[in-house]
Amino acid sequence: MNQHEEIAGRFGSGQSVQRIEDEGLLKGLGQFTDDIVPESQLRLAFLRSPYPHARIVSIDAQAAQAMPGVKLVLTAQSLDGFKPMALNAGFKRPDGSAGASPVRHVLASGKVHFVGEAVAAVIADTAEQARDALEAIAVEYDPLPHVAGLDAALAAGAPALCEAAPDNIAAEARHGDATACDAAFAGAAHVVRLAIDNQRVAALTLEPRSVLAWVAEDGRLTLRMSSQMPSGVRNSIADVTGIAKDRLRVTVGDVGGGFGMKTGAYPEDIVTAWAAWKLQRPVKWVADRSEEFVSTAHGRDLRSEAELALAADGRILGLRLRSHANVGAYAMATGVAIQLLIGPWVQTSVYHVPVIDFRLRAVLTNQAPTGAYRGAGRPEAIYSMERLMDEAARQTGIDRVTLRRRNFIRPDQMPYRNPMGQVYDSGEFERIMDRGLAQADWDGFEARAAASRAQGKLRGLGIATFLEWTSGNSFQERVTYDVRADGVIEVFSAVNQMGQGIATTLAQLVVDVFGVPLDKVRVVLGDTDRGDGFGSAGSRSAFVGGSAVHVGAQRTLDEARKLAAKSLEAAEGDLDYAAGRFSVRGTDVGVGLFELAAGESGQRIHIESTSEVGGPSWPNGCHVSEVEIDPQTGVVEVVRYSSVNDVGRVLNPMIVRGQLDGGAVQGMGQALCEAMVYEPESGQPITGSLMDYAAPRADIMAGDFVTEMDTAVPCRTNPLGVKGVGELGTIGATPCIVNAVADALARAGKAQLAPTLQMPLTPPRLWAALNG
Repeated sequence: MNQHEEIAGRFGSGQSVQRIEDEGLLKGLGQFTDDIVPESQLRLAFLRSPYPHARIVSIDAQAAQAMPGVKLVLTAQSLDGFKPMALNAGFKRPDGSAGASPVRHVLASGKVHFVGEAVAAVIADTAEQARDALEAIAVEYDPLPHVAGLDAALAAGAPALCEAAPDNIAAEARHGDATACDAAFAGAAHVVRLAIDNQRVAALTLEPRSVLAWVAEDGRLTLRMSSQMPSGVRNSIADVTGIAKDRLRVTVGDVGGGFGMKTGAYPEDIVTAWAAWKLQRPVKWVADRSEEFVSTAHGRDLRSEAELALAADGRILGLRLRSHANVGAYAMATGVAIQLLIGPWVQTSVYHVPVIDFRLRAVLTNQAPTGAYRGAGRPEAIYSMERLMDEAARQTGIDRVTLRRRNFIRPDQMPYRNPMGQVYDSGEFERIMDRGLAQADWDGFEARAAASRAQGKLRGLGIATFLEWTSGNSFQERVTYDVRADGVIEVFSAVNQMGQGIATTLAQLVVDVFGVPLDKVRVVLGDTDRGDGFGSAGSRSAFVGGSAVHVGAQRTLDEARKLAAKSLEAAEGDLDYAAGRFSVRGTDVGVGLFELAAGESGQRIHIESTSEVGGPSWPNGCHVSEVEIDPQTGVVEVVRYSSVNDVGRVLNPMIVRGQLDGGAVQGMGQALCEAMVYEPESGQPITGSLMDYAAPRADIMAGDFVTEMDTAVPCRTNPLGVKGVGELGTIGATPCIVNAVADALARAGKAQLAPTLQMPLTPPRLWAALNG
């Protein structure tokens, strides 16, 4: 083994290299937005609506403006030149008219549409002064009738949120062939029907939304913020405020979690930026936890009527879906697309479904808007499909493993085009299930169930076989390389870190190509001046961003080879490269990579590289869980959890396992305890703090937790063979746990309860079901 191979073997891809991000974070040296405190920094606070729906009669801010330390008070009137925020683009209403939504301003203008909507902003010397001044702002509201949830919004004669949607339907999408699907159902031996709710949840990142804005020495408006997509934030600020895009720069440092919730610009980001621009002073806003609960984008909130038609032997003939998505007070483009398009892309999952008929509607309510949350539409779709498969097994009497096996898409059908037109490049779904069943000791369950019965517990066995779509359909990425004379290879990418270890993964890919120690690689992320990219969302960072880093490294090495050939007066084909050094084959004549950099302009070899992957990746898995239910209390314990995940090539097993495990626990949280709840009568959020919102804790997983990665089927759409994994665990865990609870009830002679289960499966809810 030569030195190059030794270094790559120790620090390159495929190894569980310790994360390079961790040392600074563990030493308290992290640079989160609130850690940066520039001289003369001002603080901003928002006045928020206490009403779910009301007309703003007047706002008097004179007293607030005169309070100590207050520098500026902003209302919609003082932002008169601002454009509204972009809303539902490209979708139509049921009658064919344009998608509808109330107009969203960064500060409420004319009306407020949900509790927590920002009405005014105060900028003062300190956060305390800004908050005190909020109380001096006199707002007169004229309360209007409200609709706090789908039932209220869809009821006959319900108050309308905007004139263009008198029925509160913001948009509708239809997919498939209704006539062919009707024929499939008419000829079916079995039809399975379920009413399925995916409840509203909060993203709950450790670091709340945070933004610091200032005017830099070059006269440009600069932001440091907690974001997954800085380029998108910059573009939105420019669109709304009219500040030229080239006068804006957005940077990102450490990010304490994103989960999709930090993928775009919020009104608060734009107001903070404008305040700094207007005052020519640094202005910072950091959300408190209560603000996060009421005003950040929530996830899920989808109600579906799902029907599956099957032949006598259990083969799927057709799938019919009628869904209503509560997109909240404003039909934001992301929230609408997630439920009307992205989720449906994976609705048929790993199964061959000949025909579909989907009718999906986005509904306006007086609640916070919904947006991306880990999985973004795919968990909802997979949940309904896996619930249908288990219920179909119960109703037909066909074993649920056999039923799945009978309907899997086969490897010889790849590439496979599903009924939504999405093309799966690869997948061996039956083999993954077989491996998952063996790992979980599926056949040994009865003995464990008997032991549980002896302790007065109901034990259930759950399964989910599924796939996931990744990329955000953004396939291109640009990277820059600087091989520096000081012995460092610096690479910049527009993907972002948010706790997932992406800097380490990218650095390992650099080591693969250059064969230098990991400490010779510097990964720089999060700066719109250096890279204008999509950012990190849709589990694209490794398979799109990593592929770009790999291609860029090869191109940089090719350029260095040309320089070495010139320096050594040799043909490029006669040069060998290993561990940072070129040598003339068969001789001891050579030159170092960093020596070459020293002879170049600026003492660096600089390359800009843009590349793209050929399409999405389709990771998939088989998750198996076992639960125990205490019938006396309704408490559910997850006593075993096992998963086999087809993730293609693995770049860092430790990081991938962390993503899969963390995602699974988040999925368990939705299944068992999480719900963002509004009181129908008042429209008030009643889970607005961690005293009320039941977030999953480490003890949600009480027993064995085994996670394995299957690397036998590389992705064919990118040069690394990598598949996105950041959301896979979440997608599998939720149906897996609920199916286990349904199985426990069925085994206890209460099979009639299985189709009625709705998340979260809290102890009071299960106790009530068990006791009639």
